Amino acid sequence: MEASHIKIGILGAGFIGATLTRRLSEAGHQVKVANSRGPETIDPGMLVAGAVAVTADDVVVDVDVLITSIPFNRMPGIAPLVARTSPDTTIIDTSNYYPHRDGHIPAIDDGQVESVWVSEQLGRPIAKAWNAIPAESFAGKASSPGSPGRIAIPIAADRDGDRSVAMRLVEETGFDAVDAGEIADSWRQHPGAPTYCTDLTRDELRAALASAEKDRIPRRRDLSMAVVGERVSGDGGKGDGFGDWLVQLNRAIYL
Repeated sequence: MEASHIKIGILGAGFIGATLTRRLSEAGHQVKVANSRGPETIDPGMLVAGAVAVTADDVVVDVDVLITSIPFNRMPGIAPLVARTSPDTTIIDTSNYYPHRDGHIPAIDDGQVESVWVSEQLGRPIAKAWNAIPAESFAGKASSPGSPGRIAIPIAADRDGDRSVAMRLVEETGFDAVDAGEIADSWRQHPGAPTYCTDLTRDELRAALASAEKDRIPRRRDLSMAVVGERVSGDGGKGDGFGDWLVQLNRAIYL
């Protein structure tokens, strides 16, 4: 992998995947992006800095990094695609598990760490990044290193190389990167944890990682989701206007 640029495949072109595609191609990396519906459905606005829309089969070919930005319950289905990448490829997952949306997954319901489950489904070590920031903050609150109040993003990984790559890419998307430990500890950045979608600075994020209490996370997550669900039902299901409202809600419940 060259120091100057990285060959990156992004599987998923939703809100997070779209911002990743734009930011990482603007940073000079060789980026290709795919979704489940075909390259012709990719928004051309994502490609203005040189990213290329490809098929899901092509997005895993000859990449140094594969970023998965798809719904959590679809992770097992992409295992054959991930298996086609080199064992040295860094796999970075951005997904989150919500029981009411993703259905009953016994291993997780019994207390398994969500990202450990993802790694087992894919049959590969993964890094976890960009899962703990709201899509609106990710798209609109990037800033230069050293900027006052710069938002930080936690990264968990088991392999040092994966951690190093993920932290570099997080910094290049406009946010401070914070080492959150191994994948077994990544529950500290999942929905319901103090770090989750609360837009914290580097020092604040480190304190939030340390203060997380695993047994309280599901209850807090479900409370936040109930409030969000009520708001969505009140605007006809559009889910418009979350932005800083969601950050303030999560701070009130999670911190």
